[in-house]
Amino acid sequence: MQSSKLTQSLSFGLDIHTGSGDDLQTGCLEARRIRNETNRLDRQGWDWNEIKSVVVDNADHVNNTTQLIVDKALGEIETYHDNKDDGWGRPHPYIDESYPMVMNHGEGYRLFPEEDGTVRFRITATRGTHVKGDLRGSPDHFDRLQTAFNDKEWRVGTAEVVHKHNEWRLHVTVTHETHRVASKHNTDTIVGLDVNEDCIALAAMSRSGAVKDSVVFEYPSVKEQRHEFFTKRKRMQKAGQTAFETVVKTEERDYVHDRLHKVSREVAEWISQFTDPVIVFEDLKDMRESIDYGTRMNRRLHSLPFATLQEMVSYKVAWEGIPSDVVDPEYTSQRCPRTECQHTDRANRHKKRFKCKRCGFQDHADRKAAVCVVQNWLDEQYGNVPSLETLPHVRTVRRAASGAGGGPDSHGHDLCSGIDRHGTSAQPGMGAREELKSVASAVQD
Repeated sequence: MQSSKLTQSLSFGLDIHTGSGDDLQTGCLEARRIRNETNRLDRQGWDWNEIKSVVVDNADHVNNTTQLIVDKALGEIETYHDNKDDGWGRPHPYIDESYPMVMNHGEGYRLFPEEDGTVRFRITATRGTHVKGDLRGSPDHFDRLQTAFNDKEWRVGTAEVVHKHNEWRLHVTVTHETHRVASKHNTDTIVGLDVNEDCIALAAMSRSGAVKDSVVFEYPSVKEQRHEFFTKRKRMQKAGQTAFETVVKTEERDYVHDRLHKVSREVAEWISQFTDPVIVFEDLKDMRESIDYGTRMNRRLHSLPFATLQEMVSYKVAWEGIPSDVVDPEYTSQRCPRTECQHTDRANRHKKRFKCKRCGFQDHADRKAAVCVVQNWLDEQYGNVPSLETLPHVRTVRRAASGAGGGPDSHGHDLCSGIDRHGTSAQPGMGAREELKSVASAVQD
């Protein structure tokens, strides 16, 4: 086992008793001014330490809150510099929407747990202005917050005040200082994960090479909505509506982020059913350089948040003590998984169907790729790939946006899910028509 510090964000609504939402709005507008001033001084070439000193002295927030807001703004700039070679844009020098107030517990905000289970809050909106009331939220988040207050290995950290879905919310971070994660070398189950623009495929295999289970989580609405958002932005660019283009880009980011969180949570729950698992991702660090499928396809694939989804899954399973690892993804989508074949050819795959041109093996292409991820990991770790001839049933879980066009309901974006079970993978002696029926219905792209 190894120790690692893990942080979780808890979201609560604010039931305000003293003060008002207008006070919080004033605080967020001051946070916006601080953020914009930080960006302006950075563009003028100021030293970051000087920026923090000057901005803090002129802010209407308590010093600690101002320092945290400046750190957040500088972090956005630092992220840009770290990723600008990958096409990341520089943060806009001026934003006109409100900016989150970032506060430390005990300074910018304070929580007071009560014996009846309620939790009171006090937020310093600006110097001398306090907003008070009760938190409201899910029982799971209240339980985790109570644990953070009562367990010495936990601590309550920073929080952000945001206005979302027509209500004021407090996002509180809690941290476990010495969380234990198992070693990847002492695992009994290896779970390969293959990420695509419309689904995640997982295959759980034992060290002996036997496939314990597999599943494909589909989220076609993400692909559809991203295409719709892209079309909107292109039309706005042509019309010169740059302000609305930024709004649409923000809506797309929030939409995709919300769905990826839900999918990653389902993935983590599915992995947790196995004994001593390790989850293996494809190493994506050179993906941009290796993909060249034409201008339109490159745009679609390069803009996908593959790494973000992997981070979400890795973080969630780490809370369950499950380790993660990466492996070279070379040829996982093109190689036949049958140990006695291993034929590699780009023509083996057609959309969601994989059919080996040499031996005729046939399967759902993404589930097959997840199996190959496990095989690559076993080969890297032990220099041996156990024998594999056939694969079990393919099961797909389709995540579809609720309502027409995937629009949000009164609680924001939500999803509904249904489970479709499909036939087995290709087996010896099956005819071509029966083989085609055995592949998941997603082959009909």
